[in-house]
Amino acid sequence: MTARVGVILFPGSNCEQDAVEAIRALGGDAEVLWHGDATVGDVDAVVVPGGFAHGDYLRPGAIARFSPVMGAVADFAGSGGPVVGICNGFQVLTEAGLLPGALQKNRGLKFLCTTVDLRVETSRSVLTSGAEVGAVLRVPINHFEGNYTCSSETLAQLRGDDRIVLRYVENPNGSIDDIAGICNEGRNVVGLMPHPERACDVLLGSEDGKPLLRSLLTAAANAKV
Repeated sequence: MTARVGVILFPGSNCEQDAVEAIRALGGDAEVLWHGDATVGDVDAVVVPGGFAHGDYLRPGAIARFSPVMGAVADFAGSGGPVVGICNGFQVLTEAGLLPGALQKNRGLKFLCTTVDLRVETSRSVLTSGAEVGAVLRVPINHFEGNYTCSSETLAQLRGDDRIVLRYVENPNGSIDDIAGICNEGRNVVGLMPHPERACDVLLGSEDGKPLLRSLLTAAANAKV
C-alpha cells in the first residue's frame, strides 16, 4: 500500500509543493494539510516544510506552533507517527516542544543559500533508516536562523542517546557541535535545517536527498501495518 504523507501549509510556507513533488516522485502519496484544521486526517507521516510561517514576525515557528494543526501533530507524534520538520519546520518543532533546543541567527548574521555536505551520524531515525552511517550527502540550505543551540545538558543527552541525526562537514552557520539535524527520544520526530526535497533531481544538482525521503516513506509504510 502507498504511504500517505501530509505536508502542512502555514501562511508563509514556501516549500510545501517541493515536498509534495519529491514524495510523489519517490512513489509516495502526498497531500497538503491546512494549518487551521485541527487534524492530520489519516496520513501515515507528516512533513512540516520550510518557508516563513506567519512571516517569522515573532520568532521563526513561534506563532505557527499555536496553529490548530499542531495539537494534532503532537498527538500523531506521541502515538509514534513519523514527523519531519525541514528548515522552518525544524524551528516550528522546537517551538512546539516536540524537539529540544532552539534555532538562532546564523553566525555572522548572514542569510545562507548554498549547498553543503552533510554526514549521516545515525541510521536510527525515521529520516535516516535507509542511509549509510558516515555517508556524505550534498543538500541545499536556505536560512537565516539555522544556528542550532541547546544547553550543555541537552547536548550531552543528544550525544549519549545517538540522537544527532546529521552533522555539517563544514559548519556554515555556527550550530553547536556542527548539528544539522536531531531526533526525539522515540526517534520518530526529526528536525533538520537542510532541504532534502530540493536534492531529489539530478537536474537540480543532487539526488542525495532521496535516501532521506525514502527512509521517511519506509517509516510511513511501516506505520500502516
